[in-house]
Amino acid sequence: MKVVSGKFRGLNLKAVPTNNTRPTSAKVKEAVFSMLSPYMVDGVALDLFAGTGSLGIEAVSRGYQQAYLVDKAYKAINTIKENVEKTREEDSFVVIKSSATEALKKFEDEKVKFDLVFLDPPYRMKITEQIISDMVDNDLLNDGAVIVDETNYDIDLELEQIELIKEKRYKDTKVAMYRFGG
Repeated sequence: MKVVSGKFRGLNLKAVPTNNTRPTSAKVKEAVFSMLSPYMVDGVALDLFAGTGSLGIEAVSRGYQQAYLVDKAYKAINTIKENVEKTREEDSFVVIKSSATEALKKFEDEKVKFDLVFLDPPYRMKITEQIISDMVDNDLLNDGAVIVDETNYDIDLELEQIELIKEKRYKDTKVAMYRFGG
């Protein structure tokens, strides 16, 4: 697993030593960042189910100022910390061991807002819609923020402030990109 582009291009990232984590494939990661290119800013990214941290690290590599990398699994957090250390820019990352719900509450309390959000929860959880709704309700998104959701099922968001921009399928993975309208 490598960083595809930007200042960390070619950096080898460690995988989580468990079968419980499903890393985003290189093909899907390249496609996601290709879809994102017109919407890239230099703001703050969130990788809410970070696993290895590769999506957040890729975002910083491509110009985001900072990435919050959240996972609740001990092995994932250790892997994320090792991968962040490899960048030699640890100050560009905030690593948090927490459930998604607890992390969102913490961000609300600390008034943290995001410009880019990666959601790649375990497919069986089917909580994407609730997470996006909570982020909107708790004012965690800057105007124009982009949300990238990787799932294996269709969701039908019924949130007035969220617009579907693009959607693509890669075998049994679906990537949907949404934009927050404020």
